[in-house]
Amino acid sequence: MSLQIPPSLLVRPDPTDPRLTRAVEGIDQSGAPVELRVVEERPLAIYLNSREILTAMTVGAHPEWLALGFLTNQGMLDGAEVTAVQFDEEAEAVIVRTAEETNHEAKLARATRTSGCAVGTVFGDMMEGLEGLTLPDATLRVSDLRVLSAAIARTPSLYLEAGAIHGCCLCRGPDPLAYFEDVGRHNAIDTLAGWMRVTGTGAADKTLYTTGRLTSEMVIKCALMGVPSLVSRSGFTAWGVEIARRVGLTVIGRMKGARFVCLSGAERVVWDE
Repeated sequence: MSLQIPPSLLVRPDPTDPRLTRAVEGIDQSGAPVELRVVEERPLAIYLNSREILTAMTVGAHPEWLALGFLTNQGMLDGAEVTAVQFDEEAEAVIVRTAEETNHEAKLARATRTSGCAVGTVFGDMMEGLEGLTLPDATLRVSDLRVLSAAIARTPSLYLEAGAIHGCCLCRGPDPLAYFEDVGRHNAIDTLAGWMRVTGTGAADKTLYTTGRLTSEMVIKCALMGVPSLVSRSGFTAWGVEIARRVGLTVIGRMKGARFVCLSGAERVVWDE
């Protein structure tokens, strides 16, 4: 397979970055020693002002965008003015500062993590964000999907270098624009959301392509980002499909070669192939 970078791609994975992979020795099925590259996995603590929100396990490629995107997707920055995003490499932490304290810090301070209340509170806030949400009535061309799938598969990436990683790519029509990878698909989509916020990139005419499965949280995050179409080469959950239909998100799963399944928004798909 010939690897090439699409000219439209503004941000892409860097499989040559020595921080993101390391060499590991092993023994193959014949008993012979082998050396292979594997992705790194490191903790990243995310703070909102003085409150620690969570520690994420990440490959560590774009910590500032990951932290900012996570808080954005969780609805913790609605209406808040972000004054700084600071990454401390030694402490393995990112602090997102706002002009005034948000109500989420106080809410999480009252929650007990050991009982699962903090996680439930965060997910509940995401679900609340879907109320009254209206996504753009954007079309999705089947011919564009064919081009996108081939372009992303042929782009140099950590997946091709070492595997064990998920990717999310923001696209416009047949053109990939920004491609992020991480050990968790949620980290990849959060990093993308952070990049969109920093660059002021609009979502109304975009498609989100992901290698990960379409769970309820992935569907919710895509909808909250305002992206009208979500495509995955992997599978999906029943609740993910239900939420997509409820909010009017076009969802396509199991996209492999010329084959796929449309689960939601078929009326907005242009079947031009």
